[in-house]
Amino acid sequence: MLTLRKSMDRGYADHGWLKSLHSFSFAGYYDAKHMGWGNLRVINEDRIAPGMGFGTHGHRDMEIVSYVVAGNLAHKDSMGNVRGIPPGYVQRMSEGRGVQHSEFNHAPEETTHFFQIWIEPNVTGIEPSYEQKTFPDSEKQGQLRLVASPDAALGSVRIHADARMYSGLFDTEQSAEWVLLPGRKGYVHVVRGVLEVNGTRLTEGDAALLEGESRVRLGKGERAEVLVFDLHG
Repeated sequence: MLTLRKSMDRGYADHGWLKSLHSFSFAGYYDAKHMGWGNLRVINEDRIAPGMGFGTHGHRDMEIVSYVVAGNLAHKDSMGNVRGIPPGYVQRMSEGRGVQHSEFNHAPEETTHFFQIWIEPNVTGIEPSYEQKTFPDSEKQGQLRLVASPDAALGSVRIHADARMYSGLFDTEQSAEWVLLPGRKGYVHVVRGVLEVNGTRLTEGDAALLEGESRVRLGKGERAEVLVFDLHG
């Protein structure tokens, strides 16, 4: 079964310096029908105004992945990491026993556009850790590139969760297919462009929630960028 979640149906928060779209219930947005999907708990599409950002705040026992679309995300945390995250990079923080961190857009004129993704871990109370890797467009063009996994397969960042995250770029006749094993859930989010998922047309910001589908086919892309999740059911 494929359930289409349209972009316009997401929660929205405008804080002036931050404009955020929530795929699942988060902060002031609550929808009992959209509390997460499998162990995927949060997908926030955030745009941070120039010179603004999230001040120091804490998390614990969550796997947080940041995926930057445009601009640069300046990260600083209590583990001693001070990093910039440009497009093409994927950042992973395993919060474990607790981490304090901040995220800013220090550019004077450019908005930072990124996705903040929370995945529920399969272990808690662990030592916090940080990882960041780059994945060039050439490895995503016309295919799904594994960018996060529990075993760091194919050079992906390692998450402490039963989930795999892929990124792909699709245009014209390019296509990809993956097998969704029994008991697993899939989630496909179109970052930009247009893409068909099992024959259903998705546009920017739309998502497909998949359950009971043995194969998932992506194709007929129009300058599409996509995030794909294979999740614990």
